[in-house]
Amino acid sequence: MYNFNYKKPSSISEAKSIFSSCDDASYIAGGMTLIPTLKQRLAMPSDLIDLSSISELKSIKVEEECITVGAMCSHKQISESDKIRTALPALSNLASMIGDPQVRNRGTIGGSVANSDPSADYPAALLSLNAKIYTSERTIDVEDFFIGLFETALNEGEIVTKISFPICEKASYKKFPNPASGYAVVGAFLSMKNDIIRVAITGAGPKVFRIKQMEEKLSKSFSTDSIKDIVVSHDDLNSDLHASSEYRSHLINVMVNRAVLELT
Repeated sequence: MYNFNYKKPSSISEAKSIFSSCDDASYIAGGMTLIPTLKQRLAMPSDLIDLSSISELKSIKVEEECITVGAMCSHKQISESDKIRTALPALSNLASMIGDPQVRNRGTIGGSVANSDPSADYPAALLSLNAKIYTSERTIDVEDFFIGLFETALNEGEIVTKISFPICEKASYKKFPNPASGYAVVGAFLSMKNDIIRVAITGAGPKVFRIKQMEEKLSKSFSTDSIKDIVVSHDDLNSDLHASSEYRSHLINVMVNRAVLELT
């Protein structure tokens, strides 16, 4: 990797101040994507700003209608949190399926969300649960956050500070994982709240997306029979050495069916 300056601020304001004073700085959370990128010399930041010492980014708070998770909470912390297991077990289950123990110990929810990897797990939970993303500058609705492949609505220097998940009545996350990385070849997060059903898919396309046709059918009749004839077009889906776009289209139905069966 190339040489860089290393900074470790203790507050969000200090981190932003350092960022604005550097030529080409990058924030680092768990480093699960950034460090391999640096090792391959695909990035050359002048400074790395480590957010791991900012305590206000590590809290988990459960209120009557929502769970608020700090951006620097690790996957392991989320998967093992008694608060989350009780209030929103599907989110805890999702975190437990990410990568391997090393990744779960180091990777963070904020880093994953800000990276917007098309195969990441959390975006499906955020979109299905209609979460809000809080940053150092503003609050962003999830429908406006994920723009495209590795692209979000974050401005330069903007930091994800926490994510608020509305608590739903039922939820399930099912995924077909890549056997080597654990990334979602296709993942489906299904949530139910006040008779509103939201189905979010990750891994299949350039970014997370909802299937509103399935949502409408399941709202009328919550069964696998109601969605068995729905076929998601493979035209805009990902195709790579792990799975063709046609196979991903097939997997979407399989994963949503498994989520429906779990909740029935």
